[in-house]
Amino acid sequence: MPAGYTAAPMEHAGNRPGAEGAARVDARFFAGLARETRFFIARHGQSVGNAKGLIQGLTDYPLDESGREQAAALGAWLRDRGIASCAASPLARARETAEIAAELAGIPPPSFDPVFRELDTGAFSDLSMEQIRARYPAEHAAFERLSWEGVPGAERVAELASRARLAWERLRAEANSSGGNVLCVSHGGFIQWLVRVTFGLEDSWMPLIPTGNCGVFELLAVPLGDGAFVQWHRINHLPTQPKSPALF
Repeated sequence: MPAGYTAAPMEHAGNRPGAEGAARVDARFFAGLARETRFFIARHGQSVGNAKGLIQGLTDYPLDESGREQAAALGAWLRDRGIASCAASPLARARETAEIAAELAGIPPPSFDPVFRELDTGAFSDLSMEQIRARYPAEHAAFERLSWEGVPGAERVAELASRARLAWERLRAEANSSGGNVLCVSHGGFIQWLVRVTFGLEDSWMPLIPTGNCGVFELLAVPLGDGAFVQWHRINHLPTQPKSPALF
């Protein structure tokens, strides 16, 4: 544990089962680690859909050339950080990012799990914001007030919170089975939830943090008996500056 820090108080009300039985992601949750672990969560590189300014959601766009360059820079930055395994979303933009980064970082080939996929953006999928404002003016107004909770067909708060807790269970198991730090390659919208649930912010859906292409989020977790020291070390660290900012 870093000098000068003390463990966060353990929340005895924590670890309550949520939907699908997923545990609350608190100090007690990370006490289930076998050793001190760093989780590196990275957004995918720039995709063809990002470059076109489209809301992608579950639409399966590949990386463009800039995205492949970003993934390579991510891999170089991750080298020698003790990462023993990589898990990723199976969507093409995340899959390719994970494969490029893992190879250049000297990490074993990634595994792919739909629990890390992007959120379903419903009626706004595969459209630009300009198209959305023209085609769905009322829904766009609701989106500005409520974020994705106001979009027809989009994945809802309860589903996202449950999936994020389940994703953390998979990452904790990955850390324990691999014996080292873990890389997860996911998506801007879902990374919001991977961060939110560690703060207990599960009741509403508004963007909490910026998520640039190949932005890195690093969580340190040190198990301490029946609790843990937990700290976000990096939020949206960019190994290379993205050429085209895009949130989803």
